[in-house]
Amino acid sequence: MTLPPHTFSVAPMIDWTDRYCRFFHRQMTRRALLFTEMVTAEAILNGDRDRLLSYDHEGPTALQLGGSDPAKMGEAARIGAGYGYQEINMNVGCPSDRVQSGRFGACLMAEPKLVRDVLAAMRDAQPLPVTAKCRIGIDDQDPEGILPRFLEHVAEAGVTTVTVHARKAWLQGLSPKENRTIPPLDYGIVERMKARFPELTLILNGGIASPTEGLAHLEKLDGVMLGRAAYERPSELRDVDRLYFADDRPVPDVLEVVETVVSKAEEDGTRLWRYARHMLGLFAGKKGARAWRRRISTEARDAEPSLLLRIIEEEGLAQAAGTAMAAE
Repeated sequence: MTLPPHTFSVAPMIDWTDRYCRFFHRQMTRRALLFTEMVTAEAILNGDRDRLLSYDHEGPTALQLGGSDPAKMGEAARIGAGYGYQEINMNVGCPSDRVQSGRFGACLMAEPKLVRDVLAAMRDAQPLPVTAKCRIGIDDQDPEGILPRFLEHVAEAGVTTVTVHARKAWLQGLSPKENRTIPPLDYGIVERMKARFPELTLILNGGIASPTEGLAHLEKLDGVMLGRAAYERPSELRDVDRLYFADDRPVPDVLEVVETVVSKAEEDGTRLWRYARHMLGLFAGKKGARAWRRRISTEARDAEPSLLLRIIEEEGLAQAAGTAMAAE
């Protein structure tokens, strides 16, 4: 049985999951679905499309779009589909002030009919699957009332896959950072939605601490999405293909991952920092992790890519990067 990529995905995170982060993550999992940062429709229509949309890693990858104008979102989806993505996702979950002022993100939980129209326009404009990512509600909304109605409108647009961040978004009174942790998690409502809408593929996001922890949710839901945990402890992505996809092919050890990133940066002439800033947590929980973070933070902005290998050697990280970590 071939499981779909949505069984495990890494969340779209602004300023984090850029093409360099995804290249790094892809070295540790062939099968997980990786997401871009949210890209606004306006940026694609009026900006440097190649810079915003091109990438050079393999494997299943989704483009996440932000916007609320059906025509513009449809056109952005059409353009994005030409860059090799496997799906186009609509952001209905970001709580930032900037996103609200542009009338997209989580505030659209209050306008499910508009979300339906945008999703339908995105589907009509191009051939790739269209998906959505949302919260369970916003501010004073009752999730038990709003979320079923929201999912009904999503289904009316012909969309069958929705990732649900199992928290409300408080648009008044909490910062985007606080919205990631303060509103209480409610996994139960997502499970109830799956029972109510069995035809939908529902993916759980929010508060899942590791790939191993996420496995338990597959009993009632169709997949899990990790955000900060995948970013802050990226070496745990090495377990994903085996745990979620029954793929027992060898996975590069951490030293091999670093060597691949170094080679890529040298080949492209890319500044090391573009990759290295996403690698700060690579040795999380291992002896020498603090030195690794400190030296990348202080030395990697203007260094040659080979700096990463030198840090591993000089800080005695070779064992953690090689056989010890590979045997976890």
